[in-house]
Amino acid sequence: MNSNNPKIWAVTDGSQGMISQVTGLSKQISNNITHIKTDLIFPWNKLQPGFLPIYKWIFKNKIPIDLKPDILVSCGRKSVYFSLFCKKKFYNLINIHIQNPKISPKNFNFIVSPNHDKFYGNNVLNSIGALHHLSKNNQNINSNLLTCIIGGDNQHYYFGIKEANKLCDKLFELKKNNQSIELQIITSRRTSDLVKKIITQRLDNITNIWSGEGENPYEQAIQTSSFFIVTSDSTSMISEAAISGRPIYIFHLPFKRKSSRISSFHNEFNQLGITRDIEKINHFENWEYNLLNESERIGNIIKKRIIKDNL
Repeated sequence: MNSNNPKIWAVTDGSQGMISQVTGLSKQISNNITHIKTDLIFPWNKLQPGFLPIYKWIFKNKIPIDLKPDILVSCGRKSVYFSLFCKKKFYNLINIHIQNPKISPKNFNFIVSPNHDKFYGNNVLNSIGALHHLSKNNQNINSNLLTCIIGGDNQHYYFGIKEANKLCDKLFELKKNNQSIELQIITSRRTSDLVKKIITQRLDNITNIWSGEGENPYEQAIQTSSFFIVTSDSTSMISEAAISGRPIYIFHLPFKRKSSRISSFHNEFNQLGITRDIEKINHFENWEYNLLNESERIGNIIKKRIIKDNL
């Protein structure tokens, strides 16, 4: 293996959050990266790994056998199957899985799991929040720019008419009390059309709203905003905003069902001084914290261990 530029397969089910995580870690190790989207036939696509045997024919995607990787970085349940298959197929493959794989860590060379998953082991590297592909590149910061990043209804949180109107009320209040603030709102793929409609109807006169059309301003906003408001449903968006080192306020949505894992995430970020509750403020405060670049930190640890093991 060329330890300076190893060949990496970055494997996910195609979801953007997972792609961001495998990309973020992979590019810290090498620039020789091949992205693979994997999918499974029934019933492997429904069951957690560990219950059924793994064969080549369970994968809907083609496996480029002739392009043998040195390292496989995977994220998500479906990619666990792919990682286990390739671990047996390719001699000396180093396989790294991001998130709790729900099977023994002995199946992998490394596992990267966030602290809030409470998953530990000799080969487990724990991160603060989620890994991602963003980096701090010191663009000019707009001292007045407040970006509100909006997620959507999911298995843990409600985000409907009531929550959308409550968020609009809060943004109206903050704008009234902070006239110099330039407010922009960025919705995500999970934001429902109903929530987008309410936000557009109520806030269009006081803010710039991106609701999915045209170029996505998200990455530029992470670099240039002085303040953030992020809805509580997305640990990934909050983790990405923390690359900025700028204040992050959380708009907490009501739980459908209490999640100790999600609560642990929010408690950790609050205790580290990264986030504060938007409901408790009327005027913005400017505070600093050590910006998070967990992809870089974890990547450096893995690189050192790979080089050491291959000497």
